[in-house]
Amino acid sequence: MKVMVMVKASPGSEAGKMPSEALLNAMGQFNEELVKAGIMESGDGLKPSSEGFRVRFSGDKRVVTTGPFTETNELIAGYWIWNVNSMEEAIEWVKKCPNPMEDEESDIEIRTFYTMDDFAEADVDGKAAAHEDALRQTLAMRKVQVNNYLFFSGRCDEALAFYKQHLSAEIKFLIRFNESPDPMPEGVLQPGFENKVMHAEFSLGNASIMASDGCNDAETFSGFRIALDVNDEAEARRIFAALASNGGKVDMPLMKTFWSPLYGQVTDQFGVGWMVMLPGEEPA
Repeated sequence: MKVMVMVKASPGSEAGKMPSEALLNAMGQFNEELVKAGIMESGDGLKPSSEGFRVRFSGDKRVVTTGPFTETNELIAGYWIWNVNSMEEAIEWVKKCPNPMEDEESDIEIRTFYTMDDFAEADVDGKAAAHEDALRQTLAMRKVQVNNYLFFSGRCDEALAFYKQHLSAEIKFLIRFNESPDPMPEGVLQPGFENKVMHAEFSLGNASIMASDGCNDAETFSGFRIALDVNDEAEARRIFAALASNGGKVDMPLMKTFWSPLYGQVTDQFGVGWMVMLPGEEPA
């Protein structure tokens, strides 16, 4: 269940009163608990309505009014977006929140988001739902991080040394196959590749590039994979399935690895290699 949790404005917040250090720290701790619990999507405080505007609609007319607005009890001073299992869970979390207005009485309001299922009666043919889903995919794709990943078929150390010497590349991280916390599946790694580079990250100019020897030296440097870090599991699975369709080839099914909660490799119908993953913890 997706809910918006709204901190209602008070005379103090409308006057621009800033929180004390103690409240700021308490709110920071509360937000950290929300993040650790996996329910917080976003949250922000809002400046007083004196810095805001309203647009009134009347037929084809649009009238803009500048703040401040007088009905303080109807204004919002901040909000969170949460994903919870139930309204009861949301209420319990709100009860744990520090008083957002410190020495003033304050209210926090919880409202449930509509979903397209709620509009089914008005969307008989499903066109509106399909349009919203397309927009959701577009927004999700705009948050995807695209990385360059190069495979050197056993010459990664040589390539990194060359880039360091001639291009001032800086090695940020490097792990070899024999340093992997998890052993490679039997038959995947070519004999003699145990000390080869499993994964490396280096900076070149203002770009961050990833590299590996791959699992063998059978392939020349004629191809590469584009690595996609996707924050949402459902979106990662959708992208992976789309790339594998219409003649695409799954090279490694999506699975949990020690570096990612969900990782897989696929070659699309055009021969472009991709790696799709949920981001994991940053290397130490």
